[in-house]
Amino acid sequence: MAKEKKTRRRLPGSSKPLAGKRIVITRARSQAGTLARHIEELGGEAIAVPTIEIQEPESYAALDGAIDKIRSYDWVIFTSVNGVEEFFKRCRRRKIPLTELQNMQVAAIGPETARKLEGAGVRNILVPKEYQAEGLLEVFRRVNVRGKRVLIPRAAKARDLLPQTLRQWGAAVSVVEAYRTVLPQANGAAIKKSLSARKVDMVTFTSSSTVANFVELFQGQSLAELLPKSAIACIGPITKKTVEDMGGKVDVVSPEFTIPGLVRAIVNYFRHETEKLKPPRW
Repeated sequence: MAKEKKTRRRLPGSSKPLAGKRIVITRARSQAGTLARHIEELGGEAIAVPTIEIQEPESYAALDGAIDKIRSYDWVIFTSVNGVEEFFKRCRRRKIPLTELQNMQVAAIGPETARKLEGAGVRNILVPKEYQAEGLLEVFRRVNVRGKRVLIPRAAKARDLLPQTLRQWGAAVSVVEAYRTVLPQANGAAIKKSLSARKVDMVTFTSSSTVANFVELFQGQSLAELLPKSAIACIGPITKKTVEDMGGKVDVVSPEFTIPGLVRAIVNYFRHETEKLKPPRW
């Protein structure tokens, strides 16, 4: 959990757009750093309440088997940074040079995932304009995948829209478990009490899993009950729908499905709220 910076609430005149705002981050602890850093640089207080923990798959057999025959695939599609990291880790363990991937057709769901691939020397990565499964499918509509072999290393639990649609279009798709996302061990009652006492201004969700696990952490209470006075911000329409399905009202939806895009949307929201509180000019 990020350290409290109590002085922030004493600086109402600060020029920083998030000055005095307390914002909860529900991302996995290992991934929360970038969002926390942005919030704190803009004057806010980042409160870490991780609702996801990244763990190894129950078995690496399927992933290792796919890596060992990587040359047999026409496409490799990565739907998360975690998928890239685990894939590369197993490549090193299997002594498969990353140059094998550099010579293949590779797609990434968004710019963060693409940057992780580029860091390993992978180039010519297909990245959709819309950073979700629907965006990838829109791109693959223009690619003849019939008869092509496609590998998707991903989380154990994920949406099936992408592999199912590619199969309908004639591709032979192998979905392999690269990692698991689980609910961290935590005392929900203690966290709820702490958040209530600290007057949280906003809670951020970056995936449907973070939403579902947040609710599970508090034993299934609706988001309306859990966050009666806190704004909710999320990345993209899929996460927004999950929030609404679980009884929450979304105040901020990032039009760009990235952490910088989410931060910009949060800043715009609080600027708008500040403008509404200003007395009218006569």
